[in-house]
Amino acid sequence: MKAVILSAGQGSRLHPLTEDCPKCLLTLGETTMLGHQIQQLAASGVEEVAVVAGFRVAAVEAEISQLQIPGVVIRAVFNPFFHVADNLASCWMARGEMDRDFVIVNGDTIFEKAVYEKLRDNAGNEVTMVIDRKEKYDSDDMKVRLTGSKLAAVGKDLPLDEVDGESIGMIMFKGEGPRLFVDVLDQFMRGGSGVSNWYLKAVGVLGEQGHVDTVSIEGLKWGEVDFPEDLAKVRALFG
Repeated sequence: MKAVILSAGQGSRLHPLTEDCPKCLLTLGETTMLGHQIQQLAASGVEEVAVVAGFRVAAVEAEISQLQIPGVVIRAVFNPFFHVADNLASCWMARGEMDRDFVIVNGDTIFEKAVYEKLRDNAGNEVTMVIDRKEKYDSDDMKVRLTGSKLAAVGKDLPLDEVDGESIGMIMFKGEGPRLFVDVLDQFMRGGSGVSNWYLKAVGVLGEQGHVDTVSIEGLKWGEVDFPEDLAKVRALFG
């Protein structure tokens, strides 16, 4: 299995920690957030990792060169438009990596390996999104609405009375899934709206077409790092 990790951004909401350091290189225990992600994926059988980098790309490449994990090939894919485009463009820049089954992981999603393993063991034949559930959702949560286990809609602005969970930032594409995803990415980019959209907008289109299933990881450990308090929480969980 191949993983594509989206780590092009700076993480401005974490300033001053990220003024000169990419968010993905913030320390987590004895490694970095990126190092932790790759270690968890490698421990679960992922053999190839493409890291989409942008801000301070040389520092990310240096970190990759130091991550010596037997049996795992790790490389960087440079997104020169990271400062003017959202992460749909990062996915489009990495579309050459989407030539077979793969999993996308947001660069700020930190997880125990059991999260990826539950996705791996329960993924369908096209697209499968990892979700979690909680009692309350805030404006920054990437909320989802489901029809059974199928994704019906995804977005931060879904009405709260329609919310069935949140996307954690990990999605697997299998079989026809990679081609379907790349086709929609291409449509967004050619239409001119790709640079201003999150890649979950493309996943939402596939969901509307009935291609996206979901897997819930309730009870497993994960966290998303957007603010300093988030970093403190994941360091307490995984540091």
